[in-house]
This record gives sequence, structure tokens and C-alpha cells, in this order.
Amino acid sequence: MYVKNLLLYLLGGAVIFLTHCQPKSSAPIEEAPSLTEVQFTQYCSGCHGAQMQAFVDREWKHGKTKDSIVLSIKSGFADAGMPAFDSTFSDQEVANLADYILTGLEKAAIYDFDEAPSSNIFPTEAGFSLQLDTIATGMKSVWGMAFLPDGSMLINDKSGEIYRHSEDAPMQKVSGVPEVRYKGQGGLLDIELHPDFAANSWVYISYSKPMNDTLATTAIHRAKLEGNALLEGKDIFIAAPYSTRRHHFGSRLEFDKEGYLFFSVGDRGARDKNPQNLDSHCGKIHRIKDDGGIPEDNPFVDTDGAMPSIWSYGHRNPQGLAMHPITGEIWDNEHGPRGGDEINQVQKGLNYGWPVISYGINYDGTTFTTLTEKEGMEQPIHYWVPSIGVCGMTFIKGDKYPGWENQILSGSLRFKYLNRTKIEAGKLVEEEILLKNVGRLRSVEMGPDGYIYVGVESPGSIFRLVPTNENMETSVAGT
Repeated sequence: MYVKNLLLYLLGGAVIFLTHCQPKSSAPIEEAPSLTEVQFTQYCSGCHGAQMQAFVDREWKHGKTKDSIVLSIKSGFADAGMPAFDSTFSDQEVANLADYILTGLEKAAIYDFDEAPSSNIFPTEAGFSLQLDTIATGMKSVWGMAFLPDGSMLINDKSGEIYRHSEDAPMQKVSGVPEVRYKGQGGLLDIELHPDFAANSWVYISYSKPMNDTLATTAIHRAKLEGNALLEGKDIFIAAPYSTRRHHFGSRLEFDKEGYLFFSVGDRGARDKNPQNLDSHCGKIHRIKDDGGIPEDNPFVDTDGAMPSIWSYGHRNPQGLAMHPITGEIWDNEHGPRGGDEINQVQKGLNYGWPVISYGINYDGTTFTTLTEKEGMEQPIHYWVPSIGVCGMTFIKGDKYPGWENQILSGSLRFKYLNRTKIEAGKLVEEEILLKNVGRLRSVEMGPDGYIYVGVESPGSIFRLVPTNENMETSVAGT
């Protein structure tokens, strides 16, 4: 127990990784770990994980200067259950451990921005700025958006409303929306057009579907859009099992180049039951035909007891799903617990490990696994510690943002920014924090006009990101 409480106590009960993970197959050869890393792993891995690199998220009870950390490790706090380690480590080893922790805290400081934007123009590292043009506002939470051929757009508000919006006819309510369970993380979620929408008018909606006053699940609804009405609506997928829990519904939608519909369903908070079991829809990425039918080449169609729509499993709560514009591969991002938000390339039949392996810990600072990798389970392409509250995902297409082509954009709910990620040959090569403190960023999409659109909460608003060389301060409301 004394080892378990060592550095966890210093942080008041909060310990998580701060690093970025590369896939094992493409990672460069690494140097042997230092003695400090070995000691840290040896003494802390049983509680905190074998690759713990930093402590973040809470105030330190006894200070976080090097001197205070050294004193805490050496002297301990017996009345709180933390022993002294002055006889376990030499003075130099204690000093090295303190430096190790402080190095991690310096990395965490990149998220220390809380000032309100003073302008609607935000700088980037690419040599241009991003001007936020306000497209729509006044909603609660913009969970999804889709662009119609006539230039208008459909906007999903988590509260249960769909709006059809254009410059000439703003914020018109769409009728025929299915009843949603708007509680917790549930509500009206993503929206996607059929690839041949211009010919068939099909719209796809993911939402939290109530069974009764207590039970709900993730469902996919298909309907035809005529004017401002959804007609011929039908659920083409209903996840099993229903649950009383109000979180981890997923659920993003994405068609691939062959016309199959991919979508995510979260583990519904049943961490130890759903993600690793193929007899549950939860904690999975699914692949179906446009009418809800099951493709014959899905990986588990011939597996006894398995849900035939499953494409991959071992997921926690994927709230971003996007198709690579060149390769056609499906990628996701998903929430970790406390630490360990991930980007994955979603591949047929593979197991992404949750909760057997993870780079995160429980919200209360305890651990649920000591493993970060295991044979037969995929490593994330990239992960974040601390968790950024990742949500929404798209690949940048077109030439309006020079140098950003085919890179990934992800929203951050926790730190209220837009994340740009450049991945080459299966590993992270560049990352940038954009739109600092713009708001809880829930959704991000590429419009047919070649511009990036983002949806934020409180108030629910949609902004178009226009590249500009402008640096003058203007109203944050946009134009």
C-alpha cells in the first residue's frame, strides 16, 4: 500500500500519463529507459501503470516545486498513509524522480489557457489566421451538421431539434424527428446524408432511443427529407442491450466509398461487460448497408452469438468518425477515462483493447488495468494525456488551408479548442492547438464549399473558419 500511495498522494489522488503513443509496428527504435524511469515503473506500475510519466489535474496538497516534491517523497505523510522513502532512494534518486514529475507538468501546461478570445481571428502555425464567421447560433449543443445540395444545412441540436438553415431562411425546424431521451449524454446526436442524397433524399440520424422512463439505447434512424419534413422514418438499427445509464451512447455516422454506413456505439458505461463481448452492440464500430442490412463480408457474420453488424470492438466511447479522403479508410477518435483519449484507424475485425489495455485511469485516480499493450489488441495511432474530451472528427480536404491537406481535425470539449493532427506512416508528426477557448467544441465538418465548420456549446453555435492574413482585432461574434 505504501507504494500505491506514493506519488498519487502528492497529487491529491490524481495520476495519469502525459505522452503521445505511436503504433508499435511503426515506432522508431527507442533508447533504453533511464534508471529513473525504471524505478518509477518498478515502484508505481502496480497501481498507476508501467509507463506513467506525469501527474496532472489536481492541486498538490503539499506544493509542486521541486523542493516540496523532494520533501514529500523523502519524509512522507504518515497521518495520510504515505510513508517516508528516504531509506528507499538516495538523495540523487529522489531529486531525479522530482525532475521526472516536473518535466511532465511542464508538458501539461500547454493546456493552461482560459482567457476569453479577444477577437474572431485566431493565429495558426501555417502562416495564415482563421477568421470565425458566425453561421448560426442560439442552440443548446450542436452535435451534428450536414450540408444539402441547395446550399442549406441540417443542424442537430442535442435537445431533440433538427434545423434547416440557410442565409435566406435561417433556423427552420424540421418535423418528423424521432423522440429522443435527452438526459445526461443522450439526445439527438449525429446526422449524415446518403451518398446519393440528390436522387433519394435519405437522411440518417443517430440518437438515444427511449424504451420507457428508465431504459434507452443508441439507434440509427433513416427518413426522407422533403422540404422541412422527415417522412417515411424508420429505425434501421437499435443497439442491444438497453440500459438505465445515461452516458457513452457514441454515436457518429460515416459512409465509406462503397456506400456502407459505419457508426459507433459507446460501451454504455458497462466497461467490464460490453466492449470485449461480441454478443453486445456496445463498445463497437458497426458497418451496415444503407437500408440496415448486414454486408456478407462483415467479420463476424459467421461467428456464433456475435452481432453481425460489428466491424471492430474494444472501444470505449467513440464520438468522432471520418473517412480518409485518399485511402477511404475509416478512422475514429474516442474518449478515454482520465487520460487515454485516442485516435484509431478502424480495421476489420480488430480488437482495440478497451478496457483490458488503456493509457488512462479511473476518474477518482485509481487504476483498472496495469496494461498498456497486449498481444491481439491494437495500439492507438495517437493518444492524449490528459484527456482533452475529444469529440467530432474530420479530414481536411481541398486547398483552402495550404499545408493542412488530409490532416485530422478533432474537437476538444474539456479544453475548448480545435486540435489539428498530422499523421504520416502511421505515426504522429505534428500537432497544433487552434481556436483556444472558443467553447466546448462538439462537432467539426468540411463543407462542400471547402471551408471548415465547427459546432460549439453554450450557446450552441456554428462557425465557418475562413483563412485570412488579417491580424487586426474584430468582434468575436464574427461577420
